[in-house]
Amino acid sequence: MESHELDELAARERTRQGDYHHQIGVCVGSGCASSRSPQIRAALEAEAKKHGHACRVKGVGCMGLCGAGPMVSVDDDEVLYQHVSESDATRIYAGLEKGEPVEDLVIANDTPFFTKQVRVVRRNAGKIDPDRIEDYIAEGGYSALRKALTEMTPEEVIDEVRTSGLRGRGGAGYPTGLKWSTVSKMKSPQKYVICNGDEGDPGAFMDRSVMESDPHLILEGMAIAGYAIGATQGYIYVRAEYPLAIERLKNAIKQARKYELLGENIFGTDFDFSIEIRLGAGAFVCGEETALIASIEGKRGSPRPRPPYPAESGLWGKPTLINNVETFANITAIIEKGSAWFSSIGTEKSTGTKIFALSGKITNIGLIEVPMGISLGEIIYDIGGGIPDGHEFKAVQTGGPSGGCIPAVHLEVSVDYESLKALGSIMGSGGMIVMDDTASMVEVAHYFMEFSKSESCGKCIPCRVGTAQMYDLLALIISGEATSADLQLLEDLCEMVRDTSLCGLGQSAPNPVLSTLRYFREEYEALLVDAKPVEAK
Repeated sequence: MESHELDELAARERTRQGDYHHQIGVCVGSGCASSRSPQIRAALEAEAKKHGHACRVKGVGCMGLCGAGPMVSVDDDEVLYQHVSESDATRIYAGLEKGEPVEDLVIANDTPFFTKQVRVVRRNAGKIDPDRIEDYIAEGGYSALRKALTEMTPEEVIDEVRTSGLRGRGGAGYPTGLKWSTVSKMKSPQKYVICNGDEGDPGAFMDRSVMESDPHLILEGMAIAGYAIGATQGYIYVRAEYPLAIERLKNAIKQARKYELLGENIFGTDFDFSIEIRLGAGAFVCGEETALIASIEGKRGSPRPRPPYPAESGLWGKPTLINNVETFANITAIIEKGSAWFSSIGTEKSTGTKIFALSGKITNIGLIEVPMGISLGEIIYDIGGGIPDGHEFKAVQTGGPSGGCIPAVHLEVSVDYESLKALGSIMGSGGMIVMDDTASMVEVAHYFMEFSKSESCGKCIPCRVGTAQMYDLLALIISGEATSADLQLLEDLCEMVRDTSLCGLGQSAPNPVLSTLRYFREEYEALLVDAKPVEAK
């Protein structure tokens, strides 16, 4: 595709869409699809044909409020419907004819859940059909790649990413521009770009939703990265448990090749870039960079000591750039609107937005994108709608099994990398599991330790043996058979596993235990055999 052809295609598609009197979007993300949204879409399409409406019915990506699914939008969120069923198709069309929405299905789109969000990565979610590249191009898709290839040098692209302040959204928060710069300086005839889509944290579904809702956004971000660092080949490593995301990514790659937006001489330049998909087999540890690389190479997915880092010696020993899905999904906005615009969102050290998956004991279950620096309280009570069934908030788990539990006393904390770390937790990839006053924090720690124990690759003794021993000690405490000495042993094991494990899985596995001991120690001590009796006041 030549540069001018992109504009022509976008204009044609916008004209085509403008010919419709109405556009109805049906969420076809995994959450709504599991509640029969494909059948709802078919019913709405049949109703449109029956009445001869000049109405386009399209599948769209996740609208965010997953707990209200299946969701349907009319005319780009002018009206939002929740808990829609196939039998509601007739009523929705009757409402279009009358110019009146179906009141018992309407969900207000001016509530804090929607108004307090800032959509950068999810700007197309709920708008475009993820199976049509034309929809993506009509919204400005691939214009950032064209700008990078035809108006910027690789060094200028990297500098734009660096000055934006974007940090890796996979959890570690490493400066993205610095990582790109490091790989770009490596002298090698072959380099690789890898997108880490091996999302495995319990309660996390951010990357899955982005891959399902806007797959071309990831492809475009990877291609820009390839140009910046001098790579011609990219791989997307996706969990095999994400069949819908895999299907849409495969379709997106096929379409991008058809329009010559991937392949050789992209936009008439000498830049070549191809992308392939590799499937993970369900091993949580393969989210770690070196284990992921080993898996792509066809080896057992086990971490290796670093250095050398992947930037120097990665896939097949070549310099390799690895970022996660959300990191690549931010790139097009940075190139399009500039680093100054991006860095104006968020805080000084944590710029931009972050996607979180809200789950657990929260009223508004779903996916949100908020500016860095927003308080936990705003997320829980304003956007999340608070705790249901009259219960009180007790804690929120951030960062999955690698993170920690944050109590109510810290609800005013700013959600950024440094602030969460200071509380004994981490940003992680973006899972937020909310717990109410019925939760046992010892059992929460036990659950996450069971996960870490079962997902340990077993390569290093501290993680393989230490997580098993910590799990057994937690079970002993829960059963009421542990002593103060056992609790001290648990704390000592946490420090040993954290300080001596080979990779991030073992190093962070003690976090749920350490954070619950820090804020809810009395719950542990109350279960000990030699617990001191509580004196009557």
